Amino acid sequence: MLYSILKIWSRCLLPLYVRHIRIEKPEVLAWEGPLLLACNHPNSFLDSILLDTLFDKPVWSLARGDAFRNRFIGRILHALRILPVYRTSEGPENLHINYRTFESCLLLFRKKGIVTIYSEAKCTNEWRLRPLRKGTARLAMQSWGAGMPLKVLPVSLNYSSYYRYGKNLILTFGEVIESSDIPWNESEGKRHQVFNEKLERALREGVIELDKNEAARRKEIFHRTIPPSIKAITLLPAVLGWLLHAPLYFPIRALVAIASRYNDHFDSIVAGLLLLLAPLYWVALGYAGYTLVGMLGLGLGILAPFSVRALLMWLPQTD
Repeated sequence: MLYSILKIWSRCLLPLYVRHIRIEKPEVLAWEGPLLLACNHPNSFLDSILLDTLFDKPVWSLARGDAFRNRFIGRILHALRILPVYRTSEGPENLHINYRTFESCLLLFRKKGIVTIYSEAKCTNEWRLRPLRKGTARLAMQSWGAGMPLKVLPVSLNYSSYYRYGKNLILTFGEVIESSDIPWNESEGKRHQVFNEKLERALREGVIELDKNEAARRKEIFHRTIPPSIKAITLLPAVLGWLLHAPLYFPIRALVAIASRYNDHFDSIVAGLLLLLAPLYWVALGYAGYTLVGMLGLGLGILAPFSVRALLMWLPQTD
């Protein structure tokens, strides 16, 4: 129930946080399972929010195990359809939990479920593909060994910025990897090697690789031209949007910056808080306006979301 509510919530609000999403092969979003989304991992849990929101069917995600140490938080994460995966650095005594997680994935695949795994195993805000770990290959081989017709779909996520509000996103789906692509007569190590080579080639075709200092190149790739007529029409609503939302946005951004020190989770935390708090803020705006000037003031809360969309037409698109 919690997952379903938040999925609808995010679908309604995502266009107010992300300016534009370019999707290569959008028909993939309607696919059913058994499907394993093998992704790069540039932007923490915002990657999962985007995929969960865009796919028609429910999507389970695998996340770093240390987030589940608190039992209460672990239950919430499970309600959000997130399962734990532990790395050796998070304690070898926890690695046995990965077997339970993989068994849960097999049950999901038997029910034609969709699971997201981040094949790099670590989030880093950068424009490049990092070395792939073995977890994706192991889960795929285990599923194929159990006789499931699993499809592994390479997914490349590319963001125009990791710090700006109103970013653009390029989402690319690669060629599916299936059981028939694997040399089953070879050793386990060789099978894993072949799988990772295929996955790496597919992801490398979709991941946009840039140096962090290549601002002009990044602008060339991600920038979307806004027609002058649209900018003219949205000017006054954009100004209103900035004035209305500055008291919400800037304190959240400042507090997260202090808490995270602009680490690789900064952008996702800001996005998550805005997605959760913005509707409550709009209700408060409407109530305050109604209290002050009556029905006319109530319109502030109603117009606020539209003013945000207008504001996106004017904000910088890249760092």
